This record gives sequence, C-alpha cells and structure tokens, in this order.
Amino acid sequence: MKKIILVSNILFSFIACTNKGSHENHGEHEHHEEIATQHQHDDEQTISLNNGEKWFVNEEMKPFILEAENILIEYINNNSTDHKTLAVQLKEKNSGLIKNCTMKGESHDELHNWLHPHIDLIKKLEQEEDAGNAPSIVKELVTSFETYHQYFQ
Repeated sequence: MKKIILVSNILFSFIACTNKGSHENHGEHEHHEEIATQHQHDDEQTISLNNGEKWFVNEEMKPFILEAENILIEYINNNSTDHKTLAVQLKEKNSGLIKNCTMKGESHDELHNWLHPHIDLIKKLEQEEDAGNAPSIVKELVTSFETYHQYFQ
C-alpha cells in the first residue's frame, strides 16, 4: 500500500512538473521518468548539500513551502486538534508548489528527495482516524520542515 501511495505521489509530481509546456521538453520528460523510477525502487532517499551549501529553491516555489510551514506553526501554537483540516491545508500548499515547479537539475532532484516523504507524512496525517496519533505525525512534519531549512535556501 505504501508503494502505491508513493508511486501516485511521484506520478502527480511528475505530471505537474512536466505539464508546463510542449513537446520540446521531451528530454526533461525522460529525466522526470528516471527520477520517478529511482523513487519507486529506493524508499530511503537521502538529501545531500550542494558542495556543502544549501540548494537554491526558485522564488515562485518558496511561498508555498513557507506558507505551509506557517500553517503548521499556527496549528501548534493554537493547540489545534483538527488534524484533518491541517492535512487539507498542507496538501493545498503542496499542490501549489507542484504546479509552480520550475526547477531543473540537481536542485530539483534534491527538492524531490525532501518533498516525497513530506507528501507521505501529509497523507498519513490525512488518513489518520485516531486523533491521539496525530501529534506524533505533526512532530514528524515539524522535523520535515527543519530538514527543508537544513538543505534548501
């Protein structure tokens, strides 16, 4: 089941990132298929720095990540308990992020290495029926955003 969810996330991201233009991006299309294949076969993707420096994230994409993080911070600060609404809000920001995907190359690949597990956490939160389990998933999301800040600028 995990693999089905992971593959569907990858395909959604793949379609969104390549749905930008025409057939002139055929090489980019193959590049995304290669990345999708890597994610399918390696559940433990790691993120690395760019020669010791953080990776650049395009300005069009940053607001979606920062807004999602702010939504999570507000949820925590307000001692909110409606984890389903939180998941929907975070999912909405990820959709905006993916639709505005303009990155290419290694920075794009590394962002995907962060994004796919992050999307999985949001799905996990969305599907959690026991509200008592939600706080641990929220903590994982906090850690995910900390990872983002560790590797991306």
